[in-house]
Amino acid sequence: MAYEQKTKETDHSVTEFIAKVDHPKKKEDAYRLLEIFEETTGYQAKMWGASVIGFGKYHYKYESGHEGEAPLVGFSPRKSKISLYFAPGDEKREELLKDFGKHTTGKACVYINKIEDINVDVLKELIRQSMIFLQESYPDR
Repeated sequence: MAYEQKTKETDHSVTEFIAKVDHPKKKEDAYRLLEIFEETTGYQAKMWGASVIGFGKYHYKYESGHEGEAPLVGFSPRKSKISLYFAPGDEKREELLKDFGKHTTGKACVYINKIEDINVDVLKELIRQSMIFLQESYPDR
């Protein structure tokens, strides 16, 4: 059975998505993150699936044969926390996170409550490093 990628780039409006965020502080932070990510990546924001705001994209192919496209970096203002999406497997990410501020981590995600909890300069470096790592790991993008 072929795997169907769930999170695909869409033509939905990023600003309309952010405008619908219920929590006023989370909405404010989402607009600020939009600025930071666009400025740092040089890419226009695109919606990926129903709730991920992604920047740039790359084509991946695993040894298993599974392949698809994903944003280089991204974020999503979720109900409980803001999810930041960086490259999984990048050892430099762990080093940068030591100076990032208050956060928790998952496999590919870094979770924050609000921008005031983090070091924005480290965020920008995490964005740059993730892009470099993915572009080196998957050069045929």
